[in-house]
Amino acid sequence: MILILTGGIGSGKSIAAEMLNEMYGFPVYSADRRVKELYDERPELLCAIEKSIGCCLRDQDGRFVPALLAREIFTDEKVLRRVEELVFPVLKDDFITWEKEHPSRVHIFESATILEKDFFRGFGDFALVVTAPLEVRISRAAKRDSALEEQVKARVENQKIMNDLSRLEHICWLPFEVCSNDGTLADLRSKLTDFIENTVLTKML
Repeated sequence: MILILTGGIGSGKSIAAEMLNEMYGFPVYSADRRVKELYDERPELLCAIEKSIGCCLRDQDGRFVPALLAREIFTDEKVLRRVEELVFPVLKDDFITWEKEHPSRVHIFESATILEKDFFRGFGDFALVVTAPLEVRISRAAKRDSALEEQVKARVENQKIMNDLSRLEHICWLPFEVCSNDGTLADLRSKLTDFIENTVLTKML
């Protein structure tokens, strides 16, 4: 089973992924982190992106600078789509290889935006959406990233579906549950345990 784990900025989805790995040993594929690694591991991918958007994304020593790419994709939706058209097929193939190398009853695919991307439609078996009140998410992310709350708020507002979960019923291609992470870590652990043992494992019987 492929369990998609998603959530908006500051929701706590990465903490949830760590807990599930710790409690059940389910391997976690962090799409957001892996993409950054692929830019370094596959220079041909970075070259293709630079050619497509007409912008150098490296420093004077030839090293990839994530901030340069972020500046381009967050200010131009057309650029974002061109980058995704190049990155998503590579990411999906990389996940398939990783999945074979990590045998498990459940594989967790952690991504902040996967449910908003048509490329991944049909991918996965079940989704867990981690959420929290908007003000809590902004405060968490600002503290985590040492950023101003105004800066975080601008990033949060770009995740339209994660800010309006009622839209998920119309766009999500697979069954999903929502996990509210608005309490303590112990509360989150309890909710995850209930989800795995009464939803995920039940579906696998």
